[in-house]
Amino acid sequence: MVETGRKYVFDFDSTLTSVEALDVLAEILLEGKSNKDEVLKEIQEITNLGIDGEISFTESLERRIKLLNAHKEDLAGLVDKLRHKISKSIEENKAFFKDYADDIYVISCGFKEFIDPIVADYNIPSDRVYANTFEFDPKGNIVGFDETNVLSSHNGKIECLKNLNLEGEVQVIGDGYSDYVMREAGIADKFFAYTENVHREKAADNADYITPNLNEFLFVNDLPRKISYPKNRIKILLLENVHPKAFDNLSEEGFSVELVKHALPEEELMERIKGIHVLGIRSKTQVTQRVLEAADRLLVVGAFCIGTTQIALEGAKKKGVVVFNAPYSNTRSVVELAIGQIIMLKRSIFPRSTEIHQGKWFKTALNSQEVRGKNLGIIGYGNIGKQLSVLAEAMGMRVYYYDVADKLALGNAIKCSTLEELLSVSDVVTLHIDDNKANKNFISENEIGHMRDGAMLVNLSRGFVVDIPALVAALKSGKLGGAAIDVYPEEPRSNGDFITELQGLDNVILTPHIGGSTEEAQRDIADFVPNKIMDYINSGNTVDAVNFPNIRLPKQNNAHRFLHIHKNVPGIMADINEVLAKYEMNITGQFLSTDPDVGYVITDLDKEYNKDVIKALKNVEHTIKFRVLY
Repeated sequence: MVETGRKYVFDFDSTLTSVEALDVLAEILLEGKSNKDEVLKEIQEITNLGIDGEISFTESLERRIKLLNAHKEDLAGLVDKLRHKISKSIEENKAFFKDYADDIYVISCGFKEFIDPIVADYNIPSDRVYANTFEFDPKGNIVGFDETNVLSSHNGKIECLKNLNLEGEVQVIGDGYSDYVMREAGIADKFFAYTENVHREKAADNADYITPNLNEFLFVNDLPRKISYPKNRIKILLLENVHPKAFDNLSEEGFSVELVKHALPEEELMERIKGIHVLGIRSKTQVTQRVLEAADRLLVVGAFCIGTTQIALEGAKKKGVVVFNAPYSNTRSVVELAIGQIIMLKRSIFPRSTEIHQGKWFKTALNSQEVRGKNLGIIGYGNIGKQLSVLAEAMGMRVYYYDVADKLALGNAIKCSTLEELLSVSDVVTLHIDDNKANKNFISENEIGHMRDGAMLVNLSRGFVVDIPALVAALKSGKLGGAAIDVYPEEPRSNGDFITELQGLDNVILTPHIGGSTEEAQRDIADFVPNKIMDYINSGNTVDAVNFPNIRLPKQNNAHRFLHIHKNVPGIMADINEVLAKYEMNITGQFLSTDPDVGYVITDLDKEYNKDVIKALKNVEHTIKFRVLY
């Protein structure tokens, strides 16, 4: 056992367990009864009144027992249920209760009959559990409680703790005001309001510390813990109104998350990013080198979109900042919009719609054609281009594609060896190319000159890949029969006024960068990107990172893991393992991967770290970032 000179006094209900035990007993007893919801609500209200000190605990106890009408045999089922209701962070830090068993006590207004068997699993013996006891009639019915027990009376926890006469600093950990009163009475030195399961304002407002989980409590006390840095201390800033599901996913994991509806300009972002561990953005926020230099704690940038040109990727990598994006989640949405725009362009739907809105009736087949039998030219045969290829062919279109990389054709699609070849055979050209800066004005006057007279152009990729003045000239001259543009060389940071030379032109569909903006796509992105972020924060895995070596080391039971990011120079691994050998640390798993600039290694050990090991690893020459996970 380890001695700290401190004593730790835990509450039971909604602290060691995630529930109020008598509420669970009520659910068991009332299962299948018509008045279940009504009685449960009454019991829960009485429970809260007692916890917050609004009624005496004696009254709270008497009223609940009377409503329960329970039997001694019902307690075995309750204990079984409670074993599956241990608070998450309590369960994952079981080693703390084993190593510090001599200093841990339970003081609860619950009942020893169900508390003792639960806490025994956590190495807390019955003689250090102070709680009420039931009274039974000869038939085993629960008829009351031992009213001579000090814990059955109002503020009984004060008297109980006083009688224990504990030496050293006494810390109380609980969820209710009835736990705080021991601190208020001066017999406990500190009160930690435990909010993992329920946040009670009255307790939190009076606490020395608010602890959302046991990891935070252990961190404050510099005690060994499952997670080296509590998740509630990891700050996440989400910009540009990302889908609320992302906020929910990250918050439910225990992180501290702030959501901002708009993009931030560079100067403001440089100020806001201080102290932030994870930044979530979409396409408008620019994560420049200056922003990265201002980020003093940044670990991850999550791009809730496909593109990453708005992020200084090389600068991020050299600072040990991992970047994830969402390369697949919104591809279907983009493809469906492309299909819709192709059909509407070929049918001249927008000119006809505008006429109707202006009060004009012009029924005609002029410039209205089916897409069946027409040639579709796809530039960029990646995730989006391939899906579009399949759907377009299913509608009867002949598909041609061009890509700078060698891509296998799907279905009957025909590969073009040059861009000019594709442009010359296509009735509709659609762009799905990446955000490489070399693609600026990829379609300009020269390329448009190679297109068929009357052909259509669709751009759902990047705004800068089309020379807008050249496109405007081609539309006005009749060289092109129409265009659908979703992205622009310059786009506003937030909703409002917008001007483009393409406005007012006939048979031109203009949309405000909404190719991937469907509820389904944003929801999928809000799952994909947070999962990648959480996987890196929790395990160190970088699979699918866009700027970092991609590695994953499977989690091992009882392992201790560290992450080491360093400049890619010879000898770093030897230096790391020399440190581990010096301190007799046994490696149970290790994975190193490098690129030309950085090396990244995950190492698992079967022994706990000490501060000397951590200091030595941080001081390895050329270290960029070092992080202990667990």
